[in-house]
Amino acid sequence: MTLAQGLARWAAELRFEDLPQVVVGSAGDRIVDTLAIAMAARTTDAARAVGAVVRAWGGRAEATLAGERTPSLPATAAALYNGTCAHALDFDDTHLPSIAHPSSSLVPALLAQGQACGAAGPAIVTALVAGYEIYVRLALAQYDVRERSSIFFEHGLHATSIIGAVAGAAACAKLRGLDADGVMHALAIACSMGSGLIEANRAGGSVKRMHCGWAAHGAIVAAELAANGLTGPPSVLEGRFGFFEAYCRERWRPQAVLEDLGTRWETPRIFYKPYPCNHFTHAIVDAALRLRARGVKAADVERVRIGTATASHRTIGSPIEQKRLPQSAYHAAFSAPFVFATAMVGGGGLGVGFEDFSEAALRDPQRRRLSERSDVVVDAACDAVFPEQFPAVVTVWLHDGQEITERVMANRGGSERPLTRDELLRKAEMTAGAASAHRLVAAAAALQSGGGDAAGLLAAAAV
Repeated sequence: MTLAQGLARWAAELRFEDLPQVVVGSAGDRIVDTLAIAMAARTTDAARAVGAVVRAWGGRAEATLAGERTPSLPATAAALYNGTCAHALDFDDTHLPSIAHPSSSLVPALLAQGQACGAAGPAIVTALVAGYEIYVRLALAQYDVRERSSIFFEHGLHATSIIGAVAGAAACAKLRGLDADGVMHALAIACSMGSGLIEANRAGGSVKRMHCGWAAHGAIVAAELAANGLTGPPSVLEGRFGFFEAYCRERWRPQAVLEDLGTRWETPRIFYKPYPCNHFTHAIVDAALRLRARGVKAADVERVRIGTATASHRTIGSPIEQKRLPQSAYHAAFSAPFVFATAMVGGGGLGVGFEDFSEAALRDPQRRRLSERSDVVVDAACDAVFPEQFPAVVTVWLHDGQEITERVMANRGGSERPLTRDELLRKAEMTAGAASAHRLVAAAAALQSGGGDAAGLLAAAAV
């Protein structure tokens, strides 16, 4: 039995009754989180561009776009749009240590597929969990334990979207009712569909925002092709010209793909993001909040040194000239100096909110002054725990001569510092609005308890 066949057999046989309640609850919470984020992202340039394209495509009214109440487009088009929205604000959840974002491709794909095939709530939850568990294991297989790094990331590849298409295809195939062979073929077909380069993280451009939409789109297409008889190679994952050989060469870990599948549930272990910025910057926000709690004001700070892990530094600390003065609100979310400065000035939401990455915030003299006085360095203590956590060690020197250091070694939103249900609701209210957030929570609860459907969830989120 090949790895793809093993994953497919497990997914095809998985039943709602097999899922622990904590896993069911986690899946429901992630649907709420993802749809609420998608609602907030509809005004982004990426959402507008993708929305214009899919509306021009037209087609059967199978699935609903985020923010609307009724189906208007084919499932593939809705998944492309909703997945773009889900990832566009960098507010989607993250699996560690693989550094990949499962929900922003899986939730849009499964909800669009669920609407198209009229699936009931338990079937959607079960297929979604199958997608999460497959996703995480594929992501862990490309994680280099010795080097403590994502091999995809090292090669400039966006693991989030590439793996999202593959895991999403298996989940969509299950939701369509395909047997183990059909799920395997969908997974194998999708291995030719994932895409995404992360140069935009470093040098700009908005293309990364649509990566998860393309993954969700590809997941549904792959499942549909498999349902209509297209086939893929059973050895697609481990083969000589297969998925992992192409992307990782000999560095990937075959044992991670099927390890503890169905007994160790990874879905609840995925980290939520409390702040709408790159996850590498979150501990920096927490350090700033601690400094403020100690009475330190932004105006008091003469100089800042932000310590982070080597891999994080490449994304949020280099080139330092661009990071100190980011040229767009989107790039500011990937800037350690700016994120620290904006958290010190006084952020919204759970500590930093959307308004902190507006064009007005970017021009704010107080933020710019503090950002320009910040250095970002590699810190050995951060390297020691990365990427199990994304830590930060922040030292500030005040005008009066004081030197103060804050160490944040565990991320808020993970198992060591989980968000409370009230905080998850507050995040949903911040992204979708209070009324939509409460409707979404109620609709997700119905889904988890054996009722509801995808159409009800999308309608609940509508403005």
